[in-house]
Amino acid sequence: MSAILPPGSAAFGITDLPSGLSFLARLPTANPPVALDELQRFLDSLLLAEIDGDVLLTLLEQARVSLGFVGDELSLQFVNQPLPLAEGEENTFRRLSDLWLKTARAYARCPQLAGDDDASASEQRERLALILHRCLYYTGLSLFEHQRARREPPAGLWLDIHGYFASAEEWGVATLAVSDTLDPFGRSSHCTAAYVTLLLPELASPYSLPVTDQELVRRLGISWAPLVGVHAVRGNEGLPQFVGDLMYDGGLRPSHEYEHGGQLRRLDTGRLSLQMNHARAQLKQKIPPVQLGFGSDCSTTQCMRLLELLARPWAQARAPRKFRRHASSGLARVCTGFEGIHYVLSGHVFSQPENVSTYSRKEFDALFAFRHMVDPTQQLQIQQEQLGIGADTWEVVNQSANGFRLTRSIAGRRMAHGQLIAVSPPDGDRFLLAQSNWLMQERGGGLLAGVAVLPGIPVALAARPLPEAGRREPYTRAFLLSAVPAIGAEASLVLPAGWFHYGRIIEVFNEGVWRVRLSGLLQEGSDFARVSFATAG
Repeated sequence: MSAILPPGSAAFGITDLPSGLSFLARLPTANPPVALDELQRFLDSLLLAEIDGDVLLTLLEQARVSLGFVGDELSLQFVNQPLPLAEGEENTFRRLSDLWLKTARAYARCPQLAGDDDASASEQRERLALILHRCLYYTGLSLFEHQRARREPPAGLWLDIHGYFASAEEWGVATLAVSDTLDPFGRSSHCTAAYVTLLLPELASPYSLPVTDQELVRRLGISWAPLVGVHAVRGNEGLPQFVGDLMYDGGLRPSHEYEHGGQLRRLDTGRLSLQMNHARAQLKQKIPPVQLGFGSDCSTTQCMRLLELLARPWAQARAPRKFRRHASSGLARVCTGFEGIHYVLSGHVFSQPENVSTYSRKEFDALFAFRHMVDPTQQLQIQQEQLGIGADTWEVVNQSANGFRLTRSIAGRRMAHGQLIAVSPPDGDRFLLAQSNWLMQERGGGLLAGVAVLPGIPVALAARPLPEAGRREPYTRAFLLSAVPAIGAEASLVLPAGWFHYGRIIEVFNEGVWRVRLSGLLQEGSDFARVSFATAG
């Protein structure tokens, strides 16, 4: 064979089952980065070694637990991070995604290598169903990593997924049960269920969901995928709202974008809708989510909210838009972070009100060093630029009455999903508060963001918890949004995340001190909470 093993791959010489099992037994799972390197070498060796196909399959099955553990540990480095990823986060993301694709390719080699010639026809079918299920599972893990990292999938990834499913259909094993050793409840699966598990989250618009919701959607998809049927679209039948095309590099799309053809597939989600209705009814009866398969880390409120969100897409009903989008153009200025937003709204660097002003050592040193300057704000301006307080330029793709779709190159400040931002539209001269509720990095590196504007004209102010006896907390940045009677929006406060407690009294400073009682949580994001309030006596 002319192929060359990667450096170090020949060191453990996987040529048979004992050598492979011995290597897996020595895998340093307590050190996930090193274990990732070793698993990469393990798979590289298997992809090049000429060993029995059944031995290869056995070794891959034995590696599944270690692969899952290492993947779970290392994904913490890049999941829930702002975009673009830092260098170390990016490297881990790419290597982990490559690990899953390499695992799928190793499984795909199994039928190409000689196996047990004495196996019966039914045993051969079961073996093929298992192999194709694993190919779908690990290719799907790469897709899931892209969704969690808010990255556009690489070209051809969905075609690989469709290809594995089409092979299962062709060989008549699409619904043949296979064991799934990683299922926490010991349930079996099949290729159609593995395929549906990848289609359902795509219907739920994963780039608009926080990571916790993405993971719960995937968990529900795995649990309920066996309820969904996948059928070829016949030429004489009407198309449903959404269809898939095995020749299209993507998931399901609106049916009006397709013509009838032999490669179209439709989902039968009738039983899934019944199951979702049944789950909602059980949650209302106070049955714990863990007993319904949601997991122990999901509250009843979160489950109910997510089921409401999934009701329409998983029933394949298109959700009506509250506000119609229309194409637009121009440049918008976008500022992120409480510090920067407060600066662009107020026009000056935040400082403690005069009567409660406290200084850090760094601030004291700066004041002392520049006390002789005629215009001390000059140094503040320099400091503001050094801290990165400012706005990036984004291009407007389209807009609606309550938001924008924006794009920019990779250059600029990092943006996180769900965070508070300030946007100055092309046709406006003031900044509005908004939330990034859809975020994805394209294959070429550029960012796409959907932002929803918060109702009301924002004013920058300062806030702090109500001073206690003998202790006075410093003020921090906050914002007031005016009421908008036309849409029934009351005046609200935007506070740092974690501040809201019902009935809590806080002190607000804006050309004077006043106290308010927090009365309701209207909206929350990764770094803020928008709350209703009433003046406290």
